[in-house]
Amino acid sequence: MFKKAGYNITVNARSYFPAIDDDELEGMLLRAQEIPRYVADGHLDGGLTGKDWIMETGADVVEVADLVYAKQGIRPYKWVLAVPANGDITKVEDLQGKHIATELVEVTKRFLKERGVEAHVEYSWGSTEAKVPELADAIVEGTETGATLRAQKLTILEVLFESTTKLIVNKAAWADEWKRAKVEKLAMLLQGALLAEQKVGLKMNVARDGLEGVLGVLPALRKPTVSELSEPGWVAIEVIIDQGAARDLIPQLKEAGAEGIIEYPLNKVVP
Repeated sequence: MFKKAGYNITVNARSYFPAIDDDELEGMLLRAQEIPRYVADGHLDGGLTGKDWIMETGADVVEVADLVYAKQGIRPYKWVLAVPANGDITKVEDLQGKHIATELVEVTKRFLKERGVEAHVEYSWGSTEAKVPELADAIVEGTETGATLRAQKLTILEVLFESTTKLIVNKAAWADEWKRAKVEKLAMLLQGALLAEQKVGLKMNVARDGLEGVLGVLPALRKPTVSELSEPGWVAIEVIIDQGAARDLIPQLKEAGAEGIIEYPLNKVVP
């Protein structure tokens, strides 16, 4: 995403300090769980982490941008309470006195307190789904699709919240005019790169007398760009559309009279 945003980052396999082709930026690779605390304490001006870890650490930071991005698609990441599919636990209140394994210990404790449930919440160092039912009665775990939970014969009892990647800075950095402008520019470019993941560009040629029919089937962020070709009576059309729409739209455009249709990927879309 950084590359599509215009930043070239080189990471040495043995280094935690990537090189960035921007003399005004210095980077460091850390686990997402640690970043909110280091940013809040002022050790780092800013960072990329998840909303989940901001909530877990209680870090007092400025959330500059919401970057909806996950390993399997452009979607939020859900933290859920899961239990054995055919077990006796069918509601949150059934967890009274039970054992729950999770990485989000503090978030889970707050959730249970709000529901008036007292349970033992223990930190899970990994393989959380495998701990039910032998080592825990329930888990609070992050999931994108729920496939891993289903494979372990678990069912989602409740969704606690959705988490996305956040670009954060500490309050001192946000109050600094130069740093604020720098991070706002970075946020705009990253958001543009993410939006481009969901869009493609289309170019095509069409006879002017068929232009109205082609425009009738074209969606766009605004209106399509129409320009004259050197050949009299023909125009070129360029438009940005949702990536998922291209498969059905291209045959419709062909039927409407478009020719030389080209689909191309985008690096950034800045509204």
